[in-house]
Amino acid sequence: MVVLTKPALGKPSSYFCGIPVINLREPGSAAPLVRACEELGFFKVTNHGIPMELISKLEAAAMEFFALPQTDKDRSGPANPFGYGSRCLGGNGDVGWVEYLLMEITSDPAALTFLAQSSANSFRCALKEYVLAVRKLAGEVLEMMAEGLKIEPRDALSRLVMDEESDSMLRVNHYPQCPMLQGLNNQAVTGFGEHTDPQIISVLRSNNTSGLEISLRDGSWVSVLPDRESFFVNVGDSLQVLTNGRFRSVRHRVLANGLQSRVSMIYFGGPPHGERLAPLSLLLGEGEESRYREFTWCEYKTCVYSNMLAHNRLEHFQK
Repeated sequence: MVVLTKPALGKPSSYFCGIPVINLREPGSAAPLVRACEELGFFKVTNHGIPMELISKLEAAAMEFFALPQTDKDRSGPANPFGYGSRCLGGNGDVGWVEYLLMEITSDPAALTFLAQSSANSFRCALKEYVLAVRKLAGEVLEMMAEGLKIEPRDALSRLVMDEESDSMLRVNHYPQCPMLQGLNNQAVTGFGEHTDPQIISVLRSNNTSGLEISLRDGSWVSVLPDRESFFVNVGDSLQVLTNGRFRSVRHRVLANGLQSRVSMIYFGGPPHGERLAPLSLLLGEGEESRYREFTWCEYKTCVYSNMLAHNRLEHFQK
């Protein structure tokens, strides 16, 4: 079933202007980065060091893949959970106006399970190079967070996603044009339903097409102005736990207007399967109690896969 909706903010003039912008090469950026994690759980990074040429190459290769006949794309799936998928966003009934590739990143960050199944050499090469670059960016952002939180060592957070056993993924989403919306004004379909990301950090970018929305603390939804030259960063559930709720795992969704296709690429930086997650003692103030019981990343993933997208998975782990 395709769900039609009227976007709360459907016009470019209604884009939310409060997205923090963090210049990674500007001295003193750690403090505003921490504020962004506390207030929104979402921010944009510039001067990230990833060449636009690489980004454009991967985007073009992805569009070539999604333009293939359906029978060719189906050979790369079904996503269970990795590979090619369409409409179905898991095993619990969530659907969206989207097709996607979900790829596991193993201890060799250049090795993706999907690559062995793909015949597109240009896509394979672009994916390998991109994963190495965006993984490095995620580590740099997490080190800046540690600096802003004044915790040592500097890799207290980044080591979790840089570890050779880290459970990380890359997702490439394609929101195609929707014929049923032709001639309808200010209408959209649910591209990807509202949810939070379970991992530590998500680093995403998209082409120059709108659709991404985030939820503010008051529960209202606001549209994010696309910027294909920058990266957006989400605080994930695991990072919310590690900071004892100081950082906010941002709830977000994608509304597809159906008139323009949208492509997004998201790197999910997760900890090793056996990593035990609990608030860092260095971040607990005097007399402050942990808001979450200790659990492993594997336990949390099991919980995530057994719930629907919109569910609050963390409530099962609160004290």
